[in-house]
Amino acid sequence: MTIRIGVLTGGGDCPGLNSAIKWVTKTALDPLLAAKRHEVFEVIGIRDGWRGLVEVDPADPSSVARWTEQLTELKVRAWDRTGGTALGTSRVNPFNPKDDRSRRLLENIEALGIDALAAIGGEDTLTVAQRLHDLGVKVVGIPKTIDRDLTGTDYTLGYDSALNVITEEVDRLRTTAGSHSRIFVVETMGRHAGWLALEGGQAAGAYVILIPEWDFQMERVCELLMTRKNSGIRYSIVVVSEGAKIKGEDLVYLSEKEDGFGHKVLGGIARYVSKEIERRTGLESRYVVLSHLQRGGKPTACDRLMGRRFGIAAVDLILRGRFGRMVSYIKGELTSVPISQAIAKLQTVDVARYYDTERYNGPRSSLLADNKIT
Repeated sequence: MTIRIGVLTGGGDCPGLNSAIKWVTKTALDPLLAAKRHEVFEVIGIRDGWRGLVEVDPADPSSVARWTEQLTELKVRAWDRTGGTALGTSRVNPFNPKDDRSRRLLENIEALGIDALAAIGGEDTLTVAQRLHDLGVKVVGIPKTIDRDLTGTDYTLGYDSALNVITEEVDRLRTTAGSHSRIFVVETMGRHAGWLALEGGQAAGAYVILIPEWDFQMERVCELLMTRKNSGIRYSIVVVSEGAKIKGEDLVYLSEKEDGFGHKVLGGIARYVSKEIERRTGLESRYVVLSHLQRGGKPTACDRLMGRRFGIAAVDLILRGRFGRMVSYIKGELTSVPISQAIAKLQTVDVARYYDTERYNGPRSSLLADNKIT
């Protein structure tokens, strides 16, 4: 008996995806596993996420070759060393109310002979996976998002690599900021969750960090920066999440155009904050938008290892018949949670615990306050 596993990546790319694909493939094709189960496994890579399963024509060999790829151990051997996704990705939503192609999706999954799906993605990709599960498709999920905003897991692929990019780029800016005695405002990703800005900013030594979970006041930002300047420090770094906003005002969008999941493109808050700092304080200020730099480059050791662990765990879920679940990393252990739980709400920064609303930065006393250390 041959069991065909389909694997795809959806949403934004990031380092660690190729590692997960590699280890889904290597685990499923392990000859020892096949011998134990008396079954043969195939792994089919789906190109460009859900788009591939919508666009493919199973009756046309050239279309099948365009949108799918037979994965082998030899083919994926070195994939874990590279960033992005070798299978490609997209933000196509087959259940988009404006263009519902879910029926074609279901028909194609059946026509391609896919027995189980491993979907690697964030909230949007896994929402599609959950809807497929509700319709009877055997699907498991692997958490991926540099925003680290999925509930039910302490880690999501791409997060550590993105943090390292933020830290490295701020380190570079620090030298020119100090040379010219400037304020630098650095915009990170993070639509609803401020983990990247908060932890990336702390790792990089930012003086002010602005996150979506707490609406900030420009008066307070300028007050903090002037106090620092008057103390004799030549420059300051401000890190702001793309989803942060000024109290009483709306989010800043780069584009009003919506993707298949109804999201507009955020961007521009760093420019706004930088201009306001100059206008209000007279201090010279510049801004940098890290944007897709946070998604690019080689995966860190952490993301390579987590891709491996998640990929192996996903195949384990399939073999155990535990569909409709997402592999997860909680308190240092691999486990799984229902996909429905992972997408039920976003895991955002707990302001009371992890954010100082006076300093606009990480807290300095939370561990002691909670009696967690002695």
